[in-house]
Amino acid sequence: MPSAEEILRGLDPEQEEAVRAVRGPVCILAGAGTGKTRAITHRIAYAVATGVVPEQQILAVTFTTRAAGEMRGRLRALGAPRVQARTFHAAALRQLSYFWADAVGGPKPTLIDSKIKTVAAAAHSCGFQVDRTELRDLAAEIEWAKVTQTRPTDYETAVAKEGRTPPMPPRDVARVYEAYEELRSEHNLLDFESMLELTVAMIHERPDIAERIRSQYRYFVVDEFQDVNPLQKLLLDAWLGDRDDICVVGDPNQTIYTFAGATPSYLTGFPEVYPHATVVRLVRDYRSTPQVVRVANAVLRSGGAAALSPDYRMELVAQRPDGPEPTYTEYDDDLAEATAVAEKITGLINAGTPAREIAVLFRTNSQSATYEEALADAGVPYTVRGAAQFFDRPEIRAALHTLRGASRADDGESLVTTVRHLLQPLGLTEQPPEGRQAREKWESLAALAQLAETIAAQRPEARLADFVAELHTRAATEHAPGFDGVTLASLHAAKGLEWDAVFLVGLTEGLLPIIYAETPEQVEEERRLFYVGVTRAREHLHLSWALARSPGGRRTRTPSHFLDGLRPAAAAPARQHRERHRKKDRMVRCRVCGATLLEAVERTLGRCQDCPASVNEELLERLRHWRREAAALQKVPAFVIFTDATLQAIAEQEPSTAAQLARISGVGERKLRRYGEAILTLCAGGTPEQAISGLREETP
Repeated sequence: MPSAEEILRGLDPEQEEAVRAVRGPVCILAGAGTGKTRAITHRIAYAVATGVVPEQQILAVTFTTRAAGEMRGRLRALGAPRVQARTFHAAALRQLSYFWADAVGGPKPTLIDSKIKTVAAAAHSCGFQVDRTELRDLAAEIEWAKVTQTRPTDYETAVAKEGRTPPMPPRDVARVYEAYEELRSEHNLLDFESMLELTVAMIHERPDIAERIRSQYRYFVVDEFQDVNPLQKLLLDAWLGDRDDICVVGDPNQTIYTFAGATPSYLTGFPEVYPHATVVRLVRDYRSTPQVVRVANAVLRSGGAAALSPDYRMELVAQRPDGPEPTYTEYDDDLAEATAVAEKITGLINAGTPAREIAVLFRTNSQSATYEEALADAGVPYTVRGAAQFFDRPEIRAALHTLRGASRADDGESLVTTVRHLLQPLGLTEQPPEGRQAREKWESLAALAQLAETIAAQRPEARLADFVAELHTRAATEHAPGFDGVTLASLHAAKGLEWDAVFLVGLTEGLLPIIYAETPEQVEEERRLFYVGVTRAREHLHLSWALARSPGGRRTRTPSHFLDGLRPAAAAPARQHRERHRKKDRMVRCRVCGATLLEAVERTLGRCQDCPASVNEELLERLRHWRREAAALQKVPAFVIFTDATLQAIAEQEPSTAAQLARISGVGERKLRRYGEAILTLCAGGTPEQAISGLREETP
């Protein structure tokens, strides 16, 4: 175990101040990139090393199992492996389960992680017909009501007071909410909010149980305290009792979940609740260049009347060397913006920036599709953050089952060879398959194989059983192996992450701030969301917006007012880029009925999806065969060569000249130069083997 002095080594003055403050209430205001996790894990380890508290009596609370897993890993390295680091929900479930028979009795309820099914039944019982999207919104609204401790009878009043816009008339939401609670009780179901409520009630109503819990946990650390909601605060207060050995850590400038019930007031008001509290401010930014930090600080300084007081703006001080200036670019339409972003990303990758260190961030998930297609057309691999959690995917569950069974009879083969052999029957082919769903499954299995390679390189002696144990640890902490591709993510999903290069796209009024941000407080939350996006960038920061949704559309959008005072006066439309891509920027009409095409797939096909079209099936099969061979030869996923929609368009239009081929969306100048001859060979009746010969000659 490191000594106390060794634990202090390498900390900056403010971090050391936080680490040495091991008793009483402590509030650490930690700006983006200032090393807050380092500070709090070293503080915990220092408290253990100096004998202030036994490690088994410490409870560190985080908001995600991934963050809890990272904290436990750091604490193990610092010599404090028995510290409990858990989410609010995990800690409450553990306590409630342990004391259930004594405190509650009867059969344990079924814990549900999604309200959708029960909310659907509740809505139906009230006579409402709602679709899947409305169900999700209703479930979120019920969750808000529960975490803010708003009962069905009080819901209408609470909504009016908070200025919320519910997904249905407030009276109807209240009816569904009440029916949901009745169904949940009738079927002995427990949602996350009720679990916290029951734990709080158990502690308040059973002094003997409260004493046992409080004797177990005497020392508390709460990360991301700006995201605490009223229900979580009730649980924290129940754990504490009348004690004050609590350290809270957070950044009020990154409060982006007030719509879900979170409030920064617990963090900003901490010194008032505990007048004798030690308050430490971490402002040295080790993540971003001075150029990025200047943008981040300016974003907060330009806040309106509803912005946080200057005491909590956390003016960051950059610690890294200078980097490139952020760029601000205006485009005619979304397609032009996405195409340009894909080009810039290609340039960064060619210049040495790994694809996994690049992110495209947007306000809503619906913006993702255009960038997925643009990156695919540019031959850039990508991954969309926010899809099904890695270890919840069916193929990964099947893989874990297979690997676990095989680990009991390990024959001593190398780890990498064994894992790849076991994953082959599940779909890990040498080359990625066609089709988006099949490709996503293949990428998941490939990520497991890549992880095996990484572990084998780090620990040559590792066997299959060690790999399985690692996977179970990661599954428990949601620590999924990464896919080596550009990340596409919403701004909310990007919180807590960082990349070398970040592209903030779609920065227009109505998107950021979002159109339903009506009150000054809601607009300021959108500004904080923008701040979160900016501070994800280490070195390269690109900000862009488009004036129209589709090529040829009306240019009715205006740049986000969050950009006021940030972008240089000379930041003007990217005319040079528009000229270079005038073919793609023009209005595209269906070649069958003449309608304007707006959807990406339709623009690629050159027709409405429901318009009749003849396709040369034999040519399409040869195109697919050739693409598989080309992907194998170049060691890239098949979609990087051409997407399915582009192959379909080629098979429908059967181009005979380079000019005709160039008019098909998804081909582009680069792909025309590289693959044009091969495609025309296939269209003229050539075989895939003939078409692939040229690629073999140019591949080293």
